[in-house]
Amino acid sequence: MPLVYVTRLLHFNAAHRLHSDLLSSEENQSIFGACNNPLGHGHNYDLEVTVAGEPDPVTGMVIDLKVLKEIVEEAVISRVDHKHLNFDVDFMQGIVPTAENIAIAFWEQLKDRFTGCELYELKLWETPRNMAVYRGGR
Repeated sequence: MPLVYVTRLLHFNAAHRLHSDLLSSEENQSIFGACNNPLGHGHNYDLEVTVAGEPDPVTGMVIDLKVLKEIVEEAVISRVDHKHLNFDVDFMQGIVPTAENIAIAFWEQLKDRFTGCELYELKLWETPRNMAVYRGGR
C-alpha cells in the first residue's frame, strides 16, 4: 500500500512573551524587541497537523479527520486557546515560546496519540507570513 499524508488545519488564539531568563533585560529587548513586552502580545495561530500512513483497505482512510481533529483539540488546542503560553500552559513552562519552541512542545504532546498512522509534521503559522515546521527529532 502507498504511504499517504493527511493534514488537518486548526486555529487558536494565544498570548506570549519572548523572554529568556538567560539574557539580561537589555539583551532580551535587543533580540526580541516589541515581542519582549512585559505583558506579552497575542497571535491568531494556525496549526497544520500532518500524519502519515497507509489507507485502510476497508475505509480508504489513513485516519478519520474527525478523529484527527479530536486528538489535536484534546491534547493541544483546548490547553492553549485563549491562554498566555508563558503562564497558563503547563507544558510550556520554562520555554521561550517562539514559534519553533511551540511547534516542538506541541509535537511532544501529540507524538504518541495516534494508532494506525504516525505524526509526520507540524506547521505552526504565527502570522500569515511567519511559520515554523517541525518533523520530530533530527
